[in-house]
Amino acid sequence: MGGFNHKMKSGIYASLDIGTTSIKVIVAEVLNGQINVIGVGNERSNGLSRGMIVDIDQTAVSIQQAVRQAEDKADIKINELIVGIPANNLHISSCYGSISINQNHQEITDEDVQNVVGKAIEGNLNQERQVLNLTLEEFVVDGFDEIKDPRGMIGNRIEFRGTMTSIPRSILHNVRKAVQRAGFGIKNIILQPHAMAQVSLSEDERNFGALLVDMGGGQTSIAVLHENQVKHAQVIPEGGEYVTKDISIVLNTSIKNAEKLKRDVGHAYYEEANPERSVSVEVVGQNDLVTFKEAYIAEVIEARLEQIFEQLKFSIDHVGAGKLPAGMVISGGAASLPGIERLAEDVFDLPVKIYVPDFMSVRYPAFTNAIGLVVAETNLSDIDRLINQTVLGKTLDLQADRPDRPVIQKNREQEEPIEEPTQPTEEKEPFGDKLKNFFSGFFE
Repeated sequence: MGGFNHKMKSGIYASLDIGTTSIKVIVAEVLNGQINVIGVGNERSNGLSRGMIVDIDQTAVSIQQAVRQAEDKADIKINELIVGIPANNLHISSCYGSISINQNHQEITDEDVQNVVGKAIEGNLNQERQVLNLTLEEFVVDGFDEIKDPRGMIGNRIEFRGTMTSIPRSILHNVRKAVQRAGFGIKNIILQPHAMAQVSLSEDERNFGALLVDMGGGQTSIAVLHENQVKHAQVIPEGGEYVTKDISIVLNTSIKNAEKLKRDVGHAYYEEANPERSVSVEVVGQNDLVTFKEAYIAEVIEARLEQIFEQLKFSIDHVGAGKLPAGMVISGGAASLPGIERLAEDVFDLPVKIYVPDFMSVRYPAFTNAIGLVVAETNLSDIDRLINQTVLGKTLDLQADRPDRPVIQKNREQEEPIEEPTQPTEEKEPFGDKLKNFFSGFFE
């Protein structure tokens, strides 16, 4: 159980985190500012590579299986999901829109807000990229600024100022298609670093500035949080899977054995590994087990992780965000490795802490994104929700995804069949491309 704030919107929510190595689903009941996790699904991923969907049908099957596990545990039927989206090739820029309200002394309505938000994203819809979300800075009504919600006010002109996040169209398309094909509607699509920040950082940390590292199986991302916004994000297409492969290659053992060694005796910081302890390993081409020092395995793990961290450090130094008041928080599946804090502190020269969710059934860093998606959705204010749904309605035609059923049903129904296959598209992201955006130098 976790407590956050009493503004959280009560109800039952289901979130979907599509990871390279596993797909995770959480069903949570929110009541009086408390979150109770009532169902969890965790299924091995098929159809993903380096965080990207490369086979829509295989991904859809994995989604179905993960949802089915969560449904069985929660004893409910899930119809729609809050879906996480990775920060690959993220663009962040300021945006502005304004409209005139025709009738004098007319109260500003939801429709007026939707129209001015539409104006703000109008020039940014294109063939390659889609707007994922807008973060409100302020509304201006007839010259009066710093308005957070203009509805009910009287005015002739309304302006919107905010920050716009966009991602490659192919990423959104493939995620949406896989969820649809699995037979579910999409309640909302939320950027994963934003979701993770809602649970792993305090409000002060999000405002004053922090670095957030998400260590997945196929990729590792770093996000710069400041003024409660993701100001910059970079994804490195290497993660925990690569550590496993390195162990497998160096020790000449199977991937299965390498993964078990990583989990059982792995250490991310060579100096802290036990130099005396050894482990016996099945080696290809050898009849007898071969003995390796645990410190030797730690050396292999540290080398790969240090390489990943150095790439992340280059990214944040490039935009002047190397030193932030709240330091760094690391989460995600690979964050479970002992010693990862010390290694990160060495590389980044910052205070580092590991975030582990503190909820019944989900006390593992691999579930941070999934629980963060629920918290992010429930924390949306009414005006943020209206802006969000307007953006997604325009970029994704989300209404077409929404089933004419409640989010949750008590009686289980037959799962919907998977449709015929279509060819997925894959977005390749060269490291370091377009690192600079309008936030460059913001932190200097």
